[in-house]
Amino acid sequence: MGITDFFTDVWDTFAHPSPDAEAPVQGGSSTKSPASGTDEESGEEAEVNKADAKSGGESEEQGHRPSQPSQPSDDEDEEPEEEEEEEEEPDPKETIEKECASSKECHAPKHHYDECVERVTGQIDNDGKASEDCVEEFFHLAHCATQCAAPKLFAQLK
Repeated sequence: MGITDFFTDVWDTFAHPSPDAEAPVQGGSSTKSPASGTDEESGEEAEVNKADAKSGGESEEQGHRPSQPSQPSDDEDEEPEEEEEEEEEPDPKETIEKECASSKECHAPKHHYDECVERVTGQIDNDGKASEDCVEEFFHLAHCATQCAAPKLFAQLK
């Protein structure tokens, strides 16, 4: 395949729209119904909604209402089996990063972040808004904690 064949194939691919792009949409939702993005309701829907409102909405359908817990009958004296809840182990990455963020290695970024948080909190308390945020300091701290935690985490995974 030569370079000209390559460019010819590329041109043919992008220059001519595929026949699938021009095919009418089949299936799916109707584009003529109010549910296709408008808030209007059809005449039939309006009548049904008015009838529901008059009847107080008391129908057999549950809709979005929460279901009532069923009462056990006299025949069912058995106690339901308690499901054993599996305790989730904390993510080792999170715990290692927290330890690293508090370590001597990340003392400087943590100190800068803590100072920024105090400054911003004071501005909010005094003025009702802050003129800065601590995003940059947070990212420096997060980067330091990640760099510190990476070798420890991979040592655990091996």
